[in-house]
Amino acid sequence: MSVIDYLKEPRILAFILIVVAFAALDLIYGIHLGLEFSGGVQIPLTLEHSASPQNMSLLISIISQRISSFGLANPSVQSEGNSQIVIQMSNATQSTIQSTIKVIESQGIFQAIVAGKVAVNGSGIVGSSVSPAPLSISGSNVTWIVDFYVTQPAAIKFSKVAYGQANQPLYLFLDRPVNAIVLLNESQIPSVAGATVSSDEIALEKAAALGNQTIPIEFLSANESNWGSLYTIFKADSSRYHEVILDNNTPAFIISNLTGLNYTIVMKNSANMTPDIGLESSNSLVLGQPIVNSWTAIGLLSSPVLNPGVTQGTVSQSYEIDGPSPSNLTFEQKVNYANNESRTISSILKGGALPIPVIVGTPTVVPPTLGKNAEIISGVAALLAVLAVTTVIVIRYKRLFLIGPIILTTLGELFIIASILGIVGGIDLAAVAGMIAVVGTGVDAQIIISDELLVQHTEASTAKSKLSRAFYIVWADAALLSIAMLPLLFSTGLLTVIGFSESTLIGAILGAVITRPAYGAILSKHLSKGSANA
Repeated sequence: MSVIDYLKEPRILAFILIVVAFAALDLIYGIHLGLEFSGGVQIPLTLEHSASPQNMSLLISIISQRISSFGLANPSVQSEGNSQIVIQMSNATQSTIQSTIKVIESQGIFQAIVAGKVAVNGSGIVGSSVSPAPLSISGSNVTWIVDFYVTQPAAIKFSKVAYGQANQPLYLFLDRPVNAIVLLNESQIPSVAGATVSSDEIALEKAAALGNQTIPIEFLSANESNWGSLYTIFKADSSRYHEVILDNNTPAFIISNLTGLNYTIVMKNSANMTPDIGLESSNSLVLGQPIVNSWTAIGLLSSPVLNPGVTQGTVSQSYEIDGPSPSNLTFEQKVNYANNESRTISSILKGGALPIPVIVGTPTVVPPTLGKNAEIISGVAALLAVLAVTTVIVIRYKRLFLIGPIILTTLGELFIIASILGIVGGIDLAAVAGMIAVVGTGVDAQIIISDELLVQHTEASTAKSKLSRAFYIVWADAALLSIAMLPLLFSTGLLTVIGFSESTLIGAILGAVITRPAYGAILSKHLSKGSANA
């Protein structure tokens, strides 16, 4: 019987075509390996409090969305228990790690504020519409831009809040602090031509205003001479506010005083603490008064001035956030900063707000040199498993012909499993263990099929009826194995076995639907050839 005769069998042809299709997909997308093989990083996240299964699922979905939107390849986000999440990324550079941490640390709460009132918040943003726009370049100035749409109810609310506020700033915040006071050194207030220090301070207070959620700003003199009076203010406010945002160069005695009042100290570097008060933006002066264009310390992204046309009750669903690159960077650095900022903000807005705040732990780097050893050992283990299964069946039935079909279908099955896991996610050690287990459990199905076709039965049976009887048992075994693996697949406390359950489940399904039928078809063809020759 020629190879063409075997290829005429639909089950054999389907098996070969599937292997070829996955080989093509591997060439296009590549097979991605887990940390043990290619190296990478693990980033642990601790939830502020335990999460329900629904909130945990939402957290994982939002974090995955943010990381994927940021362009990071093949991240794995899994829960451990009800208060831990672990992010795994292979081939991660230091820059990638820092970008990921920045995206995760943001709680994702967006607010657009006009005259101390919220005009639009994150719940009104249409996530799928969030998109980085081309950079705006004017001379040496580079501005990042993010476009998005809001829902109709959000657009109506904005039109009402913005009504009559022509030429007033629209303060766009991401993760605006709550229950916090800012301690700002007066030396960090940029001087604006035509403005006084007091008018700058008024502009800062205006930017921080939001009804009963206004962020108080206390101004520390350059020589700290007014700290005594400020201490009295902080002491009086300690029952209402819980955090103090300050420069990391603030004198130690002031930090000690604030800690003694039970404040949580949130330190920012000088660049983040220094507000941009009309230094570069064309909207630097509104009605003769300076405005705060951006201020990283309190999450102020930008402050576009409201065009009179949108303050007359007009309802619009199209919006734009923008912000300048720091002026102290080179032009190339400004472009890189703006591109990174627009992608970061887009990913945060697209993912939405986190239902529970998270604390990012210390990233653990897995060196790729360890991965190389694991890769070799795993490959040898898988090959030994295939050879062991083949040897057992050949010895049992004393048919050398069985070596070809067993190795062909088993290796094909492992290849398909590896392709699915490698394209969709990544192959880790747990997944390899699952593949080896699939090879071991597959011997049962091969013995059942071989028994039905090779062992003489007293009753008269056709090859078709024998295969039907064998596959009744094979499918039952596959169903039971799938049921046993499902709890591990959805486990929230056994992160390291998820890869094992994934590969085992895929192997069980493939075995019942593709590879075992192909094995049975090859064996049937061979036996029918022998009968014909007889």
